[in-house]
Amino acid sequence: MKILKLLILAVAVMAAGNSAHAQSYPNYQEVFVNDYVGILSTEETQRLRSKLQTLRAVHDIEFTTVTINRMSDYGHSGPIEPFATGLFNHWGVGNVVRDDGVMLLVARYDRKMRIEVGSGYGTSKNAAMAEIIQDVILPEFRKDNYAAGILKGVDEVINELTGAYPNESDSNALGRAWKKLERFAERNVIAVLVAISGVGLFLVSAGRWWFRNRPRYCPVDRNKMIRLTEQLEDAHLDDGQQTEERLKSKDYDVWDCPNCNHVTIEGYRGWFSRMGGCRSCGYKTLQGDTTILIHATTSSTGLKRIDYHCHHCADKYSATKTIPKKSSSSSSSSSFGGGSSSGGGASGSW
Repeated sequence: MKILKLLILAVAVMAAGNSAHAQSYPNYQEVFVNDYVGILSTEETQRLRSKLQTLRAVHDIEFTTVTINRMSDYGHSGPIEPFATGLFNHWGVGNVVRDDGVMLLVARYDRKMRIEVGSGYGTSKNAAMAEIIQDVILPEFRKDNYAAGILKGVDEVINELTGAYPNESDSNALGRAWKKLERFAERNVIAVLVAISGVGLFLVSAGRWWFRNRPRYCPVDRNKMIRLTEQLEDAHLDDGQQTEERLKSKDYDVWDCPNCNHVTIEGYRGWFSRMGGCRSCGYKTLQGDTTILIHATTSSTGLKRIDYHCHHCADKYSATKTIPKKSSSSSSSSSFGGGSSSGGGASGSW
């Protein structure tokens, strides 16, 4: 009997140990700055928060920064990528429809960091995020200038997403205003039709038409190129590009040089498309169908299942995402938007 009790006690201790190391995530303190390590001063925190609040207010992009001591504090051992993706999805960073959130995560004593981006970007931002990490953030981290690395990195990410740095001077105000208007038009077409005047809509449409139809010159012999008709351009598009055109997630123009037959292919995002980038083939042919499993309330989070399938490569997978609690406050900055990530972004270590 004594031996049996000892065995039961040993099993209980092992179970408790396993439970203690179960995967968990920190609860966010706010949407913009979650500095659990205390890297940032009060002034630096406020400066960073102000930049991210402006990004959300002006461009409707949710960007959060997170610092932790070690991933092992939350039961995780190994690379930072799965932890970052899990934390991103646990919090629900970004817009629930566009999946366009961004998270900058620093595990200080693991000496690892990652910029995680929402699944709406596909792989389009991976190279840019890697360059920002290697060229801007890590040089500061290697000098133990963590606050400077975070602040400079955030500025570069915002510039990559919007085409302008935070608090940039008004020397190129017209160009930046046009870029913001075009971005808003592409992502919020219905709101644009309701909100702006007929003249404004005409200017946006005319600008887009001019950009697509401006003269092109062959990079080989500098002769003027000709844009092919829809019927002729398919011969130059691969299966994935043709599928994107069929789904209207992208529209391609094919320009041909009549002298040397050099071909240039240019793609344009479909304004009304909600197709995402496929993790397998990379084309914007991924459709996600959402099923609410548990509705969120003001006192508890909810749960949704998203069934993804690619119309090009037939990749299929499902993912469950946490739906943030409904905010009882009228402030839109008190909780995340319910977005998700499929692992896009870049990582670094120092």
